[in-house]
Amino acid sequence: MSIKITGTGSFIPSRIQKNENFYNHEFLNLDGSTINSPNEVIVEKFKAITGIQERRYIKPELLNSDIAFYAAEKAIADAKIDKETLDYIIVAHNYGDVTYNTQQSDTVPSIASRVKHLLKIANPRCVGYDLLFGCPGWIEGVIQAKAFIASGIAKRCLVIGSETLSRVVDKHDRDSMIYSDGAGAVIIEESTEEGGILTHETATFALDEAHFIFFGKTNKPENTDQRKYIKMYGRKIYEFALTNVPLALKACLDKSDYSIKDVKKVLIHQANEKMDEAIVKRFYKLHDMDMPKDVMPMTINLLGNSSVATVPTLYDMILKGELKDHNINKGDVIMFASVGAGMNINAIVYKQ
Repeated sequence: MSIKITGTGSFIPSRIQKNENFYNHEFLNLDGSTINSPNEVIVEKFKAITGIQERRYIKPELLNSDIAFYAAEKAIADAKIDKETLDYIIVAHNYGDVTYNTQQSDTVPSIASRVKHLLKIANPRCVGYDLLFGCPGWIEGVIQAKAFIASGIAKRCLVIGSETLSRVVDKHDRDSMIYSDGAGAVIIEESTEEGGILTHETATFALDEAHFIFFGKTNKPENTDQRKYIKMYGRKIYEFALTNVPLALKACLDKSDYSIKDVKKVLIHQANEKMDEAIVKRFYKLHDMDMPKDVMPMTINLLGNSSVATVPTLYDMILKGELKDHNINKGDVIMFASVGAGMNINAIVYKQ
């Protein structure tokens, strides 16, 4: 028996927010001091570092649970299953449902319960729960689903990564340009075919690293409201990721029966183009190899960083032929990897 992904689906918002839309923002440093550069220069430097030209935001009337539901519907249809046969619905996110122009996150009931409600699943033995694990949440949900199925307590799981970061960004923070919205979902189940989820690796670094990504006040000191926003220490995250993610990838691959030369694609969390490229290059250097061309597909340039949604949407787009010059075929060995708040790292070796 293998444990495989048998259906995929994603929701990419239709609203495009281009870099030029940030020219009229008042960007400030974390301490509230003025940045002595015009916004055109700030935005151009941002693009050079992150690779982001534009990102996607959901429409004001939508919520995170809505787009998670849309992605789930597509995954269920793609797998051609009866939704009532699902044993678990696992939804990875970080901020719940944040209604447009409001300050409070809503997580009661859970996003998973809301998705189950929207799917109109009647079976009470279909258990829904939320997973808070930073950007690596969707990959961790896949790892948990695999454990449920391998232990015999489940046969079929729906794992969703969904986030609406546009609802929790500080418009006075340059880092706000990184974040976006999106949702990706997969069906995971027992299969008689070979392959599937082969090995995985997870780690949490929280001694000194726990607050590299945090919820904090606006960069504008005059603003007296109590709302908090997603914040990060970008340089610390960059150095942490370059040191630790390649090692996690290697540890994960070493546990499999495959070599680095067997890996066709590395689907890494779309956090920062330069950072991701440096991570994968170091992974290959650990095997005394140069990074092959086209091994690392990217969507961050047009979709931005949608946290838990970047890896499942990337995977779905490749399988559906929506990402130029990239494909994944039956029998291909690929890797999933992510890093994010916690600080958490994880990876999976998967055979299509």
